[in-house]
Order: sequence, then C-alpha cells, then structure tokens
Amino acid sequence: MRTMTLFCLSTNLSPLPKLNPSSSTKILPSVTVTSRRRTLISGIVMPFLLNLAAPLSFAHQILDQEDNLVQLFKETSPSVVFIKDLELSKVPKASSNEVIQLNEDEDAKVEGTGSGFIWDKYGHIVTNYHVVAKLATDTNGLQRCKVSLVDAKGNSFYREGKIIGFDPAYDLAVLKVDVDGYEIKPALIGQSNNLHVGQSCFAIGNPFGYENTLTTGVVSGLGREIPSPNGGAIKGAIQTDAPINAGNSGGPLIDSYGHVIGVNTATFTKKGTGLSSGVNFAIPIDTVLRNVPYLIVYGTPYSNRF
Repeated sequence: MRTMTLFCLSTNLSPLPKLNPSSSTKILPSVTVTSRRRTLISGIVMPFLLNLAAPLSFAHQILDQEDNLVQLFKETSPSVVFIKDLELSKVPKASSNEVIQLNEDEDAKVEGTGSGFIWDKYGHIVTNYHVVAKLATDTNGLQRCKVSLVDAKGNSFYREGKIIGFDPAYDLAVLKVDVDGYEIKPALIGQSNNLHVGQSCFAIGNPFGYENTLTTGVVSGLGREIPSPNGGAIKGAIQTDAPINAGNSGGPLIDSYGHVIGVNTATFTKKGTGLSSGVNFAIPIDTVLRNVPYLIVYGTPYSNRF
C-alpha cells in the first residue's frame, strides 16, 4: 500500500514553471512542492513510528507482568514450608535430644518429602494427609516429621512437626510446630467458589526436594473428582496445568492476589517417568476451610464427631 501511495503522490507533482521575475507568486510552486514533500515524508515516517511504539508498549507490559510475579512470590513464599518424613533407626530415650535435633544421618533416614503452608501465627501447618500418613499411623515410635520454615525476617529454622489432626477422606492433615521466639507469616486464605476456568494460578512447593519452587499455569477445570487416600472420592477438585510433581503435595495453589485457592494434592503422571502430564489437581480451599478448624480443635473431622 505504501508503494502505491508513493506512486500516486509522485504522479501528482506538477513540473516547476519557469520563474517570472516580475511575478509576485514566483515562490508559490516551490512552496506547494515542499508541502507535498512533507506530506510524503509524513506518510512514510508516521506509520514507522507507530509500528515501533507497539512493540515497545508490549515489552513494557511483559516487564510489568514479570515484576508482579516476582513480587507475588516474594510475598507468598515465606508462608510455605518444607516437610520431611524421617524414620529413626531406634526409639530415642525420653531424655535424648534426638527428637529435637532430627539430624538426617545414619540415625534418621529421609523417607519422603512434601510441602505445606502456615495456617496461623500459632504454628499450625496445613498439608496433605498422604504426606504425613506414616506419622499418622506410626505404632512403633520411629516416625518423625521435620518442618523447615522461614520467619518474617527471612531467617530459616526447622522444628519437629507434631500431628494434631487428619482427615483421609479429604487428604488433609494439620501439624503443629513450636514457633516460640519467631514471628511467622500465615498464608492469605482466599475462596474457591468464584474461580473461573482460564484465570491464572501459581503453585509453590518443594518438588523433588527443591525448596521454594514456583510454577505457573491456569485453572484448567473445576468440579473434578479425584480419589482420596481412604478409597473414597474428593469432589469439587480444581484442575490446573501449573506443574505439580512429587514434593509439591500439601503446598498452596494461589491466585494472582496471593490468596490460597487450593491445596496441591495429585497429578496424572506419564507412565514410567513419574513426571507430571500437565493434568494436576488441588483440593479447593472452601473444603479446607470447612475441615481444618475441626482438625485443630478436635483432631478429627466433623463427620467423625456425630
């Protein structure tokens, strides 16, 4: 189109008339030509500048999105914890410090890892039941749970997690850690009843033992049904393509505002690889809100009390 425009403009230019020294309008033809040349130049330069501005504007939008995501991680990651399942080689004596130290050596073997998030300032940690199932069903006194946290000042520390309640029907469990002397940052709890397919979501956890890993995706589906550890079904699960792998279980699924909208719990894996297939699930936070307070107060789910 520009070539055609240039051609038309050039064909409209009239040859310069001979100058008549006595003419009072001798400069008008040159003025007309100059004006037309300016029009020609403007027709070339302005579209170029407009086309140049579009990528620059898009680049600024990308940078703004990245800055927001970086800030989102900084604000939410201190509320996420790293959980290790340990098996002691022998039952410690009552006066022994082994229970407190939880050293990972020949006396304590790591049997699994998972994630969780800080529920309140008193040290309650929400995670999946299957992350701490061995501790919940321990009969010989050898199972321990080591929880690594970060306080509000960014200092890392760890404590033994004591299980105070669990509900296999919803794959939920609550641990309690001693946080005396530390100020911790509870997660911001959102709601899941107003989610929409396509909105952004983010998973923070410890896949394969790599602490504080952020993965991004969207809400891929709602109202899914997934199996629970006790053989039943968990209804209303959130489906997401945000990568969730071994070690992510129990960690939070958050929205763009940093609010927890679900507890990462399961994934379909590619056969023989153990890798996520991109079809992942989280327990909706509304379900968590209905159950966790009973687990904290009574140690058992509401359904078991009546």
